[in-house]
Amino acid sequence: MSKISLFVATFAMVAGGFFCLLAVPAYAVDEEVTTDVTPLGTEDLGLSYGAATGLSSTDVRTTVARIIRVAMGLLGIVAVVIILIGGFKWMTAGGNEEQVGEAKKWIFSGVIGLVIILSAYALASFIITQLTLATGTP
Repeated sequence: MSKISLFVATFAMVAGGFFCLLAVPAYAVDEEVTTDVTPLGTEDLGLSYGAATGLSSTDVRTTVARIIRVAMGLLGIVAVVIILIGGFKWMTAGGNEEQVGEAKKWIFSGVIGLVIILSAYALASFIITQLTLATGTP
């Protein structure tokens, strides 16, 4: 009985995945296409509500970009400190292969962390830039 239910479940997943590939998105077509596109202003984005509530009227995207920059900077500092700890352990190993191996692991982990942090920063920066360009605000 369990083989039959496993077969049915597998078939349902494969068939469902196949039918999802056949789905074609429907695009809405406007009969009257206008070429006059105005960029979004501060009123359209709701940036004027901050002044009424006593909060900052800075664009939300700018605030998020600043927070991401600070967080990535702190994580970068942590990764560099991990690399420095590995270097210190290597220099004080005194030729002990076990300690040298542990130091190499620290350094390798720090480098991997830096690569992850830099790629996350690049991705976040790209997304924020594209959001800024998409809404038409400088």
